[in-house]
Amino acid sequence: QVQLVESGGGLVQAGGSLRLSCAASGGTISFYVMGWLRQAPGKEREFIAAISWNAGHRYYADSVRGRFTISRDNAKNTVFLQMNSLKPEDTAVYYCAAARRLEGLPERYDYWGQGTQVTVSS
Repeated sequence: QVQLVESGGGLVQAGGSLRLSCAASGGTISFYVMGWLRQAPGKEREFIAAISWNAGHRYYADSVRGRFTISRDNAKNTVFLQMNSLKPEDTAVYYCAAARRLEGLPERYDYWGQGTQVTVSS
């Protein structure tokens, strides 16, 4: 059973950057596809980015491609989301998640973090 704990969220002005971290415990995520998803008020949960087990494949939603970068450090059992050029429409609760597969875009995830709030002003 894997537990995921996110950190790095907060308040930032438009054009700024944040780096989210997701630390896993209770099991390794080395062989899982890891994803980041977000949910804004009044909207459905939205896929943002995913990364294959060996980082050989990365997937991005059109809305964040070129601005966000997903990465992982399997030795540290941690996944990151670097967010640059943030826009007010990026405001949401951001979740990390793990899917028990090596690669490909999951239809659903098996483990979820608690979420971290990202608020972009102006």
